[in-house]
Amino acid sequence: MNVKNLFSEFNSKKILVIGDSMIDAYLFGEINRTSPEAPVPVVETKKHEMRLGGAANVALNLKSLGATPILCSAIGDDKEGKLFIELMKKENLITEGVIISKIKRTTLKTRVIANNKHQLRIDEEDSSPIDNEIELIDLIQKLIYNIDVVVLQDYNKGVLTSNVINEVIKIANNNNIPSIVDPKNDNFFNYKNCTIFKPNLAEIKIGMNINNELRNLKDLNKVTTKLRQQLNSDAVLLTLSSRGICLDSHNNFYQFPSYKRKLVDVSGAGDTVISVAALCLSTNINYSNLTILSNLAGGLVCEALGVIPINKEKFLNEAIKTLKNE
Repeated sequence: MNVKNLFSEFNSKKILVIGDSMIDAYLFGEINRTSPEAPVPVVETKKHEMRLGGAANVALNLKSLGATPILCSAIGDDKEGKLFIELMKKENLITEGVIISKIKRTTLKTRVIANNKHQLRIDEEDSSPIDNEIELIDLIQKLIYNIDVVVLQDYNKGVLTSNVINEVIKIANNNNIPSIVDPKNDNFFNYKNCTIFKPNLAEIKIGMNINNELRNLKDLNKVTTKLRQQLNSDAVLLTLSSRGICLDSHNNFYQFPSYKRKLVDVSGAGDTVISVAALCLSTNINYSNLTILSNLAGGLVCEALGVIPINKEKFLNEAIKTLKNE
């Protein structure tokens, strides 16, 4: 496989990203003392940043890799929603697929980073189902034209209702467009007939009601095969945190360990994994190389603090070295 040609091929891909979006706010500062009011540290703020998060971070990763992402999501009719659109425009992302909910607020996650460490996260959100399912589904019907892959990014914030999920997968399959899912447990078994289902270890243990740590290949193979069959999906791509990644398909089972890195922050790694897997799914590469590249990308973004999209050039250089040694 020519890795450079593969990465060049990403530039022609058009990916529809459907799911829960949010704003990731960051307070960067220093801790030099303890509060006299309570035994808690005092953070002296030095910098404040607002970034796109959730499904919008998947869109940013895809854009960083050269593809054209179209985000389909719902935000609130509030100041955070207006800021969200401003941030999208600043990043040159297409805003056509974002609808306004009159009953939901825009999700805001604030991370407090002090002394180069993630100290605290504050979530302001509304996880109730969206009130305009039909509007979203109609919009997806219009935007599906010339799409290479559909990504469903579920954060349990109400965009991906069971009805939206069923309709989206049906639309994708009717148009012969592959779909890849990053689930949460509320809708775990609603993604039937998707192409690739990508849970993490915690999610599959809860979803499949498993009490052991799935530390041997036999157990991993058994549970991923069972899940794949239950969902009638083509493959299950399971991220294993520090233990790497595995993929179960109709014909094969692959497991690859994580690469040695200096881990700084795992936030957003799943967004990067599904972005790379989606782009690989849009090409003709095999599931083994798809799994290797997804694993490599997920580790790369953990070397930086906060949720950030992957650097394509750095990823390409590592991919060339890695696949040469496989």
